[in-house]
Amino acid sequence: MEDFRLRVFYAVAKNKSFTKAADELFITQPAITKHIKLLEESLDVRLFDRRNHLIRLTIAGEVVFKYATEIFQLYEDAHSELSELKQQHKGRFRLGASTTIAQYLLSPVIASFFEKHPEIDLSLLNGNTEIIENAILANEIDLGIVEGKKHHSSIKYIDFVEDELVAVVHTNSRFAKLETITKEELKEIPLVLRERGSGTLDVLESMFKNKGIKRTDLKVIMNLGSIESIKSFLEYSNSMSFMSIRAVEREVARGEFKVVRIDGIKFLRKFSFIHLHGKPDKFSSEFILFYTKHYNKK
Repeated sequence: MEDFRLRVFYAVAKNKSFTKAADELFITQPAITKHIKLLEESLDVRLFDRRNHLIRLTIAGEVVFKYATEIFQLYEDAHSELSELKQQHKGRFRLGASTTIAQYLLSPVIASFFEKHPEIDLSLLNGNTEIIENAILANEIDLGIVEGKKHHSSIKYIDFVEDELVAVVHTNSRFAKLETITKEELKEIPLVLRERGSGTLDVLESMFKNKGIKRTDLKVIMNLGSIESIKSFLEYSNSMSFMSIRAVEREVARGEFKVVRIDGIKFLRKFSFIHLHGKPDKFSSEFILFYTKHYNKK
């Protein structure tokens, strides 16, 4: 509905910084510069003075900023009125969550939220991070909860809790005697990892790259589509996998699985709420607040 170039201009003018605008919109600084240049060319005016690393609006820029502020307020007002008109959607809350979150974190929170709001028609879409992000972009769900990297500039990501990925083996495996291994030793162990599109795999590959480990250096023998299928595979094989500590803590406590530490590497990531840019709907806002309070109590 809105002109993204104008949104970029508004972010730069508001923050008085190309860098801060890039962070806010989850795009690169060169992309910010390109959008501003295209907007200036289309309007045939210069919008910013750049001197001594300072950014100031030109007179023309001040005019555009004034109307941009009014435009975005009108967009917000229009969305609010349209939401009121959509009475058939009243009480509907479409939630999506990536696999690890849906399987190991979400159920008790959803149950408590539903107890508080029994009038809500609540649905849950479960899939990997890529599926949930695409569902947000297609307006198939109102709110998503994902793990992994931030991929889309059209999506707002709100980090809310930290998670650790750990290397695990079954206690029947010949690798169960290991306590800590080096990066070089890791390269010799057969690995079973998540499928493409998974936030877990996305984070792992990024962290491996940062530590100088190429995917081709690793012995990946299989990619599977869920944590539970990986657990079953590990039970009958001499192999290792990486998964959220939350996904395996019960099995570790029962002595079925063992965590093996990688020397000098700790795999940390964030879980994030996601929705399209702009103010989230009423139920999404309430759920974000409810979920955040739930984890702050832990």
